[in-house]
Amino acid sequence: MSTALIAASVESINRVGPCSAKVVLDKIEDIREARRKIIIDRAKEILHKWNVESMPSVDEVYKEISDTMKMGKVEKYGPDELPAGPALENSKEIIIVEGRADIINLMRCGILNTVALEGAKIPESIKKLTKEKEATALLDGDRGGDLILKELLQVTNIKYVGRAPRGKEIEECNCKEITEALEKRVAVADLFKPKKAEKPKVEYPELIIETTKSLQGSLEAVLLNENVEPIERMPVSQLAERLQQLTGVDTVIFDGIITQRIVDIASEKNIKRIVASRISEAVKPALNVELVTFAEVLRN
Repeated sequence: MSTALIAASVESINRVGPCSAKVVLDKIEDIREARRKIIIDRAKEILHKWNVESMPSVDEVYKEISDTMKMGKVEKYGPDELPAGPALENSKEIIIVEGRADIINLMRCGILNTVALEGAKIPESIKKLTKEKEATALLDGDRGGDLILKELLQVTNIKYVGRAPRGKEIEECNCKEITEALEKRVAVADLFKPKKAEKPKVEYPELIIETTKSLQGSLEAVLLNENVEPIERMPVSQLAERLQQLTGVDTVIFDGIITQRIVDIASEKNIKRIVASRISEAVKPALNVELVTFAEVLRN
């Protein structure tokens, strides 16, 4: 509509400068459609060029398939004639899997330093290999894998353990899953480390929780008596001196680091609890003083 009005207005012009003139509308054309056509034609041209330049030729496809076939040739290792990848003997690091199909699947992913157990009984060749090379056991994520791992841990010197996703076998895994299993492998030494017990959750009095919240970022300290009542509030810089002067302090809460000096004073003055933002790594805890961080109080 706006275009038509403008066209009609232009046609009403009868002079251009000193000359008489007549303007006649020939046609109205949507230039957006013309631009769309130009974009579509250019896109076709780009796509055609990409296909020509990037699509592999028949010779390239044949070569890739041939290389894959060569890579898939499984060799034999040792007197047990165990299935093995072609890079096994020349590699310092090796991967032990359960069967021949696992070897083929790993080779498909470009992993050639492999050897297979071919059974639940651990062959002597594997025992020897794990003494000479850094070995990773890459096992199925099922009960069979659990049993083989138990046996490997008893009679070999494997250094790492990787597992397929639970319920899946290595021969079924895609290359991404195999790579992730190897990246997440666990050192055998870590399998037997005792797990650090988490501190039991402690319920602290409401006043201690509220005081802890209020002291964050303040660089101040609050002293409480055994009835959890405030005694005094002061800058942290004065804390050590005031603790030596006062009696009847049960809990110290302060925005700072618990040092050995504070712990020693608290132990001497029979202070039962110190709450602070952090605990110095150099501190030797006293048997009669509980050391607590802000995080432990506020997680409740």
